Amino acid sequence: MFYIVECSYNDPPSEAEWNAFYSQEKLPALLSVTGFMTSQRFRAITPGCPVYLALHIVTNADVLHSEEYRLKGGGNFSRWQRCITDWHRNLYACEDPAPALSCDHILLLSTHLVSPAGHRAIDMQAVGLDCSPERRVAWVLPRETAIQASPLPEVYLYEPLTPQLQRSGNNTQPEQRSTR
Repeated sequence: MFYIVECSYNDPPSEAEWNAFYSQEKLPALLSVTGFMTSQRFRAITPGCPVYLALHIVTNADVLHSEEYRLKGGGNFSRWQRCITDWHRNLYACEDPAPALSCDHILLLSTHLVSPAGHRAIDMQAVGLDCSPERRVAWVLPRETAIQASPLPEVYLYEPLTPQLQRSGNNTQPEQRSTR
């Protein structure tokens, strides 16, 4: 399952510190939770959508209701909460693994098929949490190809902020996954 968290942040003086916390502390903490398999953060490069997106793979919806998640990862934003806006959380059913994006690739998200020629779509159906949007389609595209799609309505482009972190076996220490 894809667990997608989106938000914007409205306090520029503390934004770098918040990003460091999220990328260096929160993502590894989430990957120490049983059931979290991968995590990667992104920043929007198109307007009209939340600025930040985190894409996680979880084994099932129960992971997000567990005591372990509550203690290690969920709900530890109290220091930053007042600055977080446009916050959305969704669980999506998807047959595909989460793509690991490198800095020369872009994650294109849309609510409808836009069919970038020669690129395979990752189709996701909402199954939990906000359930909005109900359907999402994602593509991993080379940066120059993605920029050509940016003028399309309801097409949002995200560049990686972090490499994809991956839980390895029983190890609770995340490791960096090789990227495309």
